[in-house]
Amino acid sequence: MLADLIAGARPNFMKIAPITHAIRQAQQNGGDIRFRIIHTGQHYDRNMSDSFFEQLNIPKPDHNLGAGGGTQSEQTAAIMTGYEKLLMDSPRPDICIVVGDVTSTMACSITAKKRGIRVAHVEGGIRSRDWTMPEEINRVATDSITDYFFTTSEVANKNLASEGVPPDSIFFVGNTMIDTLYSQLDHLRRPALWDEIGLKNGSYFVMTLHRPANVDEEHTLRSLISTIMDHTGSEPVIFPTHPRTRAILNRFGLKHPNLHYIDPLGYLEFIYLVRNAHAVITDSGGITEETTVLGVPCLTLRDNTERPETITLGTNELIGTDPKAIGPALQHLLSGNWKKGKIPAKWDGQTSERIVEILLKLKKSGRLDPHHPFRDESLLFSPK
Repeated sequence: MLADLIAGARPNFMKIAPITHAIRQAQQNGGDIRFRIIHTGQHYDRNMSDSFFEQLNIPKPDHNLGAGGGTQSEQTAAIMTGYEKLLMDSPRPDICIVVGDVTSTMACSITAKKRGIRVAHVEGGIRSRDWTMPEEINRVATDSITDYFFTTSEVANKNLASEGVPPDSIFFVGNTMIDTLYSQLDHLRRPALWDEIGLKNGSYFVMTLHRPANVDEEHTLRSLISTIMDHTGSEPVIFPTHPRTRAILNRFGLKHPNLHYIDPLGYLEFIYLVRNAHAVITDSGGITEETTVLGVPCLTLRDNTERPETITLGTNELIGTDPKAIGPALQHLLSGNWKKGKIPAKWDGQTSERIVEILLKLKKSGRLDPHHPFRDESLLFSPK
């Protein structure tokens, strides 16, 4: 059995890393399963891609499609063209495994499906219901043609069921990004800026902003940052800046003595900062999952989220994009009244082992053959 693992953007690498490790373990136990890593090249900054292969012990990609740069449509076209050529010129995989919700996820799933290859979506079924988000379009388009869904929550299961997905195609396995988090906690690295700035445990903020609604308009970005700095007291705010955000920041040069712009960090350094922070301010979905597991307060500057379990169970709160809401939320945090939270079901570090076990069962049952109608009731999830 040959599985293609698709990775193109920073979050993808955290999600495929434990799957590669689980496949290797299955091989040692006699499992008939191999993988090849297809790096689409969607992110081409070294700190946004290559360093993750080194830090997370992922094998070098078997193929790099080199599709970085350009508009989203240009990237989609380049990824689809590159992956289609690869599928035509190399051994045919039994399944294409896509992760997350980036352009690479959608582009490769469509390409594989048109070549008659089964598609599995790791993190399938999550929904924000916000059509201004490119990620939501990617999720829905991918899930509309996916064969097998590996989900992170019961909410995702219910979303898929409501969209007519057969129950025996949905597998509630947990969160592979949390597999990576648990496996790396003993290997985190203190970044150089820790001593340069003089950071102390629990006495600084980490901030990440990259969504167009927050960063593309100078007035909005300036207002958000200014409000945050007005309400974080004397604590430093560490702001690793996405390349697109840095370009906008360079135009208006907002400065504050406690605000520290830094380049994107490697995974081990970034999680070190998050783990030891007083709180995280972000518009990222994935970071809200990590803060939930680490027990770190998280303020999300979005009007919606595709990861509601980080709010209903975890340490995350949805603040919205109105700067007026930031002050009261930070006052609540600094008063020591933030919720403690708990870890969602199956976010236990063993998700990838479950995925590989299911893949082997699917192969044995014949369900990776696109023409095979066999249904295996033993693989059904049990909705609550």
